Amino acid sequence: MTLAPMTPLAAMPSPSTAVWQLGPVPIRAYALCIILGIVVACVVTEYRLRRRGVAPGAVLDIAVWAVPAGIIGARIYHVITSPEKYFGAGGEPIKALYIWEGGLGIWGAVAGGAVGAWLAARQLGIPFTVIADALAPGLPLAQAVGRLGNWFNNELYGGRTTLPWGLEVHVMDPDNPGHALRDDAGNPVLQPGLYHPAFLYEALWNVGVAALVLYLDRKLRLGRGRAFALYVMGYTAGRFWIELMRTDEANLILGVRLNVWTAVLVFLGALAYFVRVRGPREYLVPVGEPAAAPTPSGDVSQVDLSAREAAARPAPPEGYRVVTEEQFDAYRKTGVLPPVEPAADDDRPETPDDDATMAAADDTTTADADAADRTDAGGTDADPERTDAERTNAGRADAAARPTDRDS
Repeated sequence: MTLAPMTPLAAMPSPSTAVWQLGPVPIRAYALCIILGIVVACVVTEYRLRRRGVAPGAVLDIAVWAVPAGIIGARIYHVITSPEKYFGAGGEPIKALYIWEGGLGIWGAVAGGAVGAWLAARQLGIPFTVIADALAPGLPLAQAVGRLGNWFNNELYGGRTTLPWGLEVHVMDPDNPGHALRDDAGNPVLQPGLYHPAFLYEALWNVGVAALVLYLDRKLRLGRGRAFALYVMGYTAGRFWIELMRTDEANLILGVRLNVWTAVLVFLGALAYFVRVRGPREYLVPVGEPAAAPTPSGDVSQVDLSAREAAARPAPPEGYRVVTEEQFDAYRKTGVLPPVEPAADDDRPETPDDDATMAAADDTTTADADAADRTDAGGTDADPERTDAERTNAGRADAAARPTDRDS
């Protein structure tokens, strides 16, 4: 190992420590950056979901499903694309579960998180595309924050450079993870020269992708998942050229890093979706209104104000239905739910004339039943005002009208 002979006049330093001990518990900078990124994504997504008509707090229900699924997906992708570290010669399969030692793939994180968000969408009754579009600018911001963890870990840097923002990179101690190797004088050891801060390039690119999504989403009124597709295209376009700069170990296909091929394929898929899918932006209104909380009676001194305040908080709806932007704006102004569109096989609305017709039919049926009640089992009329002759003629007419009984 060689020490850098002198500190350049213009260089970006790197931290020499990425793990701090809080008693027996290690606090890892990378994990803190991931958590902070998740918080950023949740805040942005919550704001955008509310503007689409979703009840407050829904993003927490989504995160409960999406975050664990995203972490699992990220780890699975890393293990699948780097199996030799765990199942090759000298590998330890059990370490595939040691997520705290690093190794997460963003492609698996997005795929796993999408599955978790889809499950949450089914539980909440929210169209999945609404959640995806709401998440579109928040996800690249979360990735930008998460990339700062790579800075603490002294990883994901590019080749040598003489640019003034060149990065100093420490030699990390394999026997003391999260800490730089130190020389005999106790000084952290640096790699010779300066390097491209690839993690920083990606972080800045992701911020630009978030700004692009916000701008085009506002201008084009994107819907049906197209805002999320735009994010995917923007991210993969940047990941393509940034991945080519990286010098860390990676599996190759035809001499090109695996993640470069992944970026190309995912970009093409997102482009095809963005071009083919059309439709207006989706807005949501609740299916029915939540019941109002009961007003407690009795002495005011006996009322639990905290419980009353909690009870007054509206309950989340059972589900949502999609409406137009005009209907949504009218609902927000008036509080009146827009009418439900009639089904395709029942286009004829019910009118007052239909009610009158049905009532007349009921009256006719009732009159026929009353007339039948006035006739005895032998076919004679029990009306005392009729003469014997009239009864006899009526009986003969009924007998002639009845068909001959058949043996059964």
